[in-house]
Amino acid sequence: MSLRLMQAALLLGLTACGGSPSATAQESGATRGRPFSVTPVADFDTPWAMTFLPGSGVPVTGMALITERDGRLWLVDATNGNKQAVSGAPSVAVAGQGGLGDVVASPDFAGKRRVYLSFAEAGANGTSGAALGYGTLELGEGAPRLTNFRVIWRQAPKVAGNGHFSHRIAFARDGTIFLSSGDRQKMTPAQDRNTDLGKIIHLTAEGQPIGGRFYTLGHRNSLGLAFDGEGRIWNVEMGPRGGDELNLIEQGKNYGWPEASYGSHYEGADIPDDHAGKGFAEPKLWWTPSISPAGLIIYSGDLFPDWKGDALFGALSGQALLRADLDGTSARKADQWDMGARIREVEQGPRGEVYLLEDGGRGSAGRLLRLEPLRQ
Repeated sequence: MSLRLMQAALLLGLTACGGSPSATAQESGATRGRPFSVTPVADFDTPWAMTFLPGSGVPVTGMALITERDGRLWLVDATNGNKQAVSGAPSVAVAGQGGLGDVVASPDFAGKRRVYLSFAEAGANGTSGAALGYGTLELGEGAPRLTNFRVIWRQAPKVAGNGHFSHRIAFARDGTIFLSSGDRQKMTPAQDRNTDLGKIIHLTAEGQPIGGRFYTLGHRNSLGLAFDGEGRIWNVEMGPRGGDELNLIEQGKNYGWPEASYGSHYEGADIPDDHAGKGFAEPKLWWTPSISPAGLIIYSGDLFPDWKGDALFGALSGQALLRADLDGTSARKADQWDMGARIREVEQGPRGEVYLLEDGGRGSAGRLLRLEPLRQ
């Protein structure tokens, strides 16, 4: 089926579930010092990530895939919030921070209709680990579904515990994959070159490692990974008690965790903050107290011209949307807008609008929000 026919069928078929009852209620940003309006689009229980279809470099339609940590995958019309459940997602280990994670449409989605998912996978004896796989998204004939799902990478070793999976996905210009692999709250394996824990991994589209086991090491919990217009890759990373980071990711570098941090251990023990003196890469920016950064894009749209080329990311404990002004390889703190909720994901829409996912799962739904410039 052609892409045009699939799109037409989708518009007719997205009637199984309506959008949020509050989807028409727009909140002006002017009363809160924000340069944008906020429109609720849809509600979810435990939303985690989203990707627009058909993906980079192809005319987009406003259709998106959204994951929920509890294992659900949705096809959503981001213009009106109508959504359909997508079958065929992998079985996931749902506990703590673990579950269904990132979702990214491949750069050649228009041809292959390939969708990548990261998730927490159960192992033996109560262990678990992050995993990455892909399937084909079937659209336009019956309910949407993923077929032929195939796991192409598994975090090793699998360990006990339910935190710091990270598993954020970013495609490079050449079609290769970068994947964040968290330290699983074990700390010291982030410096162990014989494990995947606390690393950023570089893979082919089929999951083969490129240039060795990892691209960089010394990471804690990277919940945002994105390329800028010049092909540089950035991440946002949760520190311990303080010391949240924005990093420029450069091959072979060691980012210091747990031997260096601008935060301290939860029980109060100090961590040396001397990165350069120990041969570690310095973060470009850091935050103490913690904001708990999650989701990251480098904005490239025209609706918010002052943001072009800058980093936008959410804050969980900080309940905010943040902007960092990027200038080549340097960065400065720019804006921190109070959103009144934990922000899990940030994504750019087809017209240059910005979408946010609230975290949800704490006794209330997490909303999909659309941000647009205030009307003059």
